[in-house]
Amino acid sequence: MKRRIGILTSGGDCPGLNAAIRGVAKASYHLFDAEFVGIADGYQGLIDGDYKEMKQDDFNGLLTLGGTILGTRRTPYRNMRKIEEDQVDKVAAMKKNYKKMGLDCLITLGGNGTHKTANLLAEEGLNVIGLPKTIDNDIWGTDVTFGFHTANDLATEVIDRIHTTANSHGRVMVIEIMGNKAGWLTLYSGVAGGADVVLIPEIPYKIEKVVESVEKRANKNRKFTIIALAEGAFSKDMSKMKRRERLTAIKEAGFSSNSFMLADHIQKATGLETRVVVPGHYLRGGSPSPYDRLLATQFGVYGAQLIKDENYGQTVAMINGKIGHNTLAEVAGITKFVPVDHQVVRAAKNMGITFGD
Repeated sequence: MKRRIGILTSGGDCPGLNAAIRGVAKASYHLFDAEFVGIADGYQGLIDGDYKEMKQDDFNGLLTLGGTILGTRRTPYRNMRKIEEDQVDKVAAMKKNYKKMGLDCLITLGGNGTHKTANLLAEEGLNVIGLPKTIDNDIWGTDVTFGFHTANDLATEVIDRIHTTANSHGRVMVIEIMGNKAGWLTLYSGVAGGADVVLIPEIPYKIEKVVESVEKRANKNRKFTIIALAEGAFSKDMSKMKRRERLTAIKEAGFSSNSFMLADHIQKATGLETRVVVPGHYLRGGSPSPYDRLLATQFGVYGAQLIKDENYGQTVAMINGKIGHNTLAEVAGITKFVPVDHQVVRAAKNMGITFGD
């Protein structure tokens, strides 16, 4: 039986997307009679009907390629049922184009927002399967997402390299790591990179505790301090504010982000030269690590098996070290936060790393 499969990548890009696309395609061609339709720029392509027929050769050479050959865009879930200025009913348009393409199922590669929309489409009667990607590693129900391992490698390398220049100049260095809601990437790279202070969204910090840690190192003749700060980490006072209130407070204080505001406070409180490093989208780019190539391939192959079994409304996951799946309804909209007593947090604290709490 031939199955016609639509595939899209949505949300922020990350290493491993193309490897997962390749895994789905190669396994599908091997397991059953498959046709693929590539949908451009995530759900926006599904809304607009922007797609192309794909051939088997289109999936060659993707294993090590970063980014996504399909293109991606953020189409916020909160707006999916809103009729905006263009007067387009997005849900109706996606359902219409799904049928127009003659799809038997849709594969969606993405993070939390992507999974929420995938579940919406499943509830609307479409056959959908999700593959969990994000450098934030914050999708509920899976031990790990592809993209996280590579980003952790890159973030750790940044911290490694900052050590030498921080030591040379005797500076305090605040390194802002991506992670707006969950601190997995900052926690893992911070500990792996030997940061002295790790600040994550799940553990609001006291500024005086951070300053105290910097001063303690200086008093022990430690010439420098490395602070790994998640972009979504804030002080206890600011963590009580709404997001817009925080951004306004930071802007009114004359800073572009909390990292620069914290660095300014540390320098004024200690007298030590303090600089900020923001690797930003560097962490999303380039070829996936061997681990992520393998994980993305396994996820893709498992997704193809779900298609063969006609087991739709699922998302692939790593569960207790084994590839499996969860229903979209079980995981959509649930963020996997770092537990404050996580074993890596405990290990870090036992080594004297400060979380500012």
